[in-house]
Amino acid sequence: MSKPSLILIGAGGHAHACIDVIEQQDQFEIAGLVGTSEELDARHFSYSVIATDSDLHALSKTYRYAFISVGQIQSPDLRTRLYQGAVNAGFQLPIILAPTAYVSRHASIGAGSIVMHGAVVNAGAAIGVNCIVNTRAIIEHDTTVGDHCHISTGAILNGNVTVGAGSFIGSGSIVKEGVSIGAGCMVGMGLSVRHNQNDHTRFVGANKT
Repeated sequence: MSKPSLILIGAGGHAHACIDVIEQQDQFEIAGLVGTSEELDARHFSYSVIATDSDLHALSKTYRYAFISVGQIQSPDLRTRLYQGAVNAGFQLPIILAPTAYVSRHASIGAGSIVMHGAVVNAGAAIGVNCIVNTRAIIEHDTTVGDHCHISTGAILNGNVTVGAGSFIGSGSIVKEGVSIGAGCMVGMGLSVRHNQNDHTRFVGANKT
């Protein structure tokens, strides 16, 4: 039986990591990428940029599935806008799970989210829509990650942590058990977060608490 086709929306470096996970998951056939007009016809491994954002409605008449393959550091706005555009165009956004990741059957993952190589999502955890759980990140038991978040490489969210929508947790950072991080926050690389953070906090090391 042939695999369903999948369109990737975003043609930068993060798309390369997504391609590798999608190929390893082996549930979809990548039909091509959506990029800017300057990126049209560019090759990413064996796949081409075949369209731009303005073509999403037309693409949805041919393809059922799409996935957001743009990264997120400073702001979730682009990923959020592209996700909403894909949904409005009528695409279904699948959950992409690397075969080397561990996702508990007692956890939940939202539409359009990806769990990358070696990551762990433990029992009782809940991940929202359009999230990135990047390589070797750990989401411990009963932790909640809101929509449109990026939990970066090697980050650790201990048990009962809450991360609000649109937040970024940098590579190698550790969030203490039970801590709440608000919406739209940015936690820098390699930090220890021991206390609650209000919405839109930039916790980047200069004022550690």
